[in-house]
Amino acid sequence: MTHRYVMAFDAGTTSIRAILFDKAGDIAAVASQEFPQIYPRPGWVEHNPLDIWNTQITVAKQVLAQTECGAEDIAAIGVTNQRETVVVWDRATGEPVHNAIVWQDRRTAALCEELKARGLEEHVKRTTGLIIDAYFSGTKVKWILDNVPGARERAERGELAFGTVDSWLIWNLTGGTAHVTDYTNASRTMLFDITRLDWDQRLLDELDIPRAILPDVRPTSEVYGHSEESVLLGARIPVAAAVGDQQGALFGQACFEVGTVKATYGTGASLVLNTGDNPVFSTTGMLTTIAWGLDGGVEYALEGLIFVAAASIQWLRDELKIVYDAKDTEYAAQDVPDTNGVYVVPAFVGLAAPYWDQYARGAILGLTRGASRKHIIRATLESIAYQIRDVITCMEADSGISAREIKVDGGATANNFLMQFQADLLDVPVLRPTVIESSARGAAFLAGLATGFWKDRAELADTFRLERRFDCAMDRAQADRLYAGWQKAVDCARDWEEH
Repeated sequence: MTHRYVMAFDAGTTSIRAILFDKAGDIAAVASQEFPQIYPRPGWVEHNPLDIWNTQITVAKQVLAQTECGAEDIAAIGVTNQRETVVVWDRATGEPVHNAIVWQDRRTAALCEELKARGLEEHVKRTTGLIIDAYFSGTKVKWILDNVPGARERAERGELAFGTVDSWLIWNLTGGTAHVTDYTNASRTMLFDITRLDWDQRLLDELDIPRAILPDVRPTSEVYGHSEESVLLGARIPVAAAVGDQQGALFGQACFEVGTVKATYGTGASLVLNTGDNPVFSTTGMLTTIAWGLDGGVEYALEGLIFVAAASIQWLRDELKIVYDAKDTEYAAQDVPDTNGVYVVPAFVGLAAPYWDQYARGAILGLTRGASRKHIIRATLESIAYQIRDVITCMEADSGISAREIKVDGGATANNFLMQFQADLLDVPVLRPTVIESSARGAAFLAGLATGFWKDRAELADTFRLERRFDCAMDRAQADRLYAGWQKAVDCARDWEEH
């Protein structure tokens, strides 16, 4: 049988996609749909897990209909997902016991402070590669078990299952036969030992999370099971990869060599540096994470994480209503020579790397009577690039590796103003590929490797094609002056909320 495509499920934070990739690594078809965001209280962010599943299957069926595919055309399904978001469900019925608590949610900030006070910071860092923060999954799981009536007792009896979004999708896709996650997603829970490759019992005990609810942790590229016949095409299709979205983007950009770097501009942003077989533990607020589990081993990465990137553009559109469409921001930013001294710090849910200030809040600074709508739009776009410079400076210090170029992906990379400003700030070339859906591409690549659709990484490396290169065109003194203003603005936004 000659398969034509690999399908990627791409379950993002605000929208969900299904994409078919052909043998050349190009997109043959894509379907996308936004799904509801739930904000029960300030700082709380939830999703209905059933919305995630139903939206994912809807777009999968749409993309198959676009191409008139049959089961024989699909070699495998790979899943990539928003990381750290927590789902807990009933093993017997498949019903979630609570809405998913999203990675952006800050309700467990006080619990994180308690964990720090108990002296757990060094253990968390050396075991999981992470820092103690409400961003990660562990404290969210504890919150559900503590706050949903009867959940803890049911969990201890093994009646409930916990998973990140990959686990939830795969469980539903396989009709409940596979309760799994992969190394990349497990490494983001604040519960997983990234060197021993097992759940850490001390952290499970500290958070009172029973092992009975945890998924099996498997390599990133492996056949976990097959889709139920009733779900897609009346066929059993191999479900052959799961990968967190940022690690998926690293793989999808063919960053296979030590020292290669990618930046993803999605709802949040992430800069990831491949460090190879050995984990590099940061002293500057970067995260140590598993890049992927493949070919019988694991490889590691350093990550600089940014909570709010393209989400700030949505904010301009949906809350401030000063743009009609995200695409309009490029024209507005280019229609003024600068921001007129305005800085936007989009710390809507605190600041991530390198500050890790969960009490920071968003701010618009430097306003004068001459500040206009266009200046605020430009400053919002610039804030994304400033945050990338924050993390790459720290990452280079930790690793001793200087970036020679940065491969970029994600929806916001379509904004030429932002990409040029990024190159100007960093003084390194920014490379935008023809395929910017890199997370999905990585999931497809990993699923295709598990099923023989692609032979090896060397074949995949040949699929990278450049759409546009952005080179630095700004005087270094000017770039440094602008960046110093950003640092001053961040100082004003830090530690804003009472705690």
